[in-house]
Amino acid sequence: MALKITDDCINCDVCEPACPNLAIFQGPEIYEIDATRCTECVGHFDEPQCRVVCPVDCIPLDLLHVESREQLLDKYRRLTAASLPAP
Repeated sequence: MALKITDDCINCDVCEPACPNLAIFQGPEIYEIDATRCTECVGHFDEPQCRVVCPVDCIPLDLLHVESREQLLDKYRRLTAASLPAP
């Protein structure tokens, strides 16, 4: 499943550059995660990098976007295929 950022976010700016899928962006109040781009770093790392670097532990699983590991891997494949240069 995707991750989400809670209101405990302190806008420290460390999660956004840690996301290999460019899923994290500055929202109106706090950082937010685009569930269509979040793969929990499946395909890139063994654990979600935003959670590794977050100093306040404000990035739980998003129960509104439940996905299996295989679904996350499929999403990773689609995202990385879309970023490849055309032949």
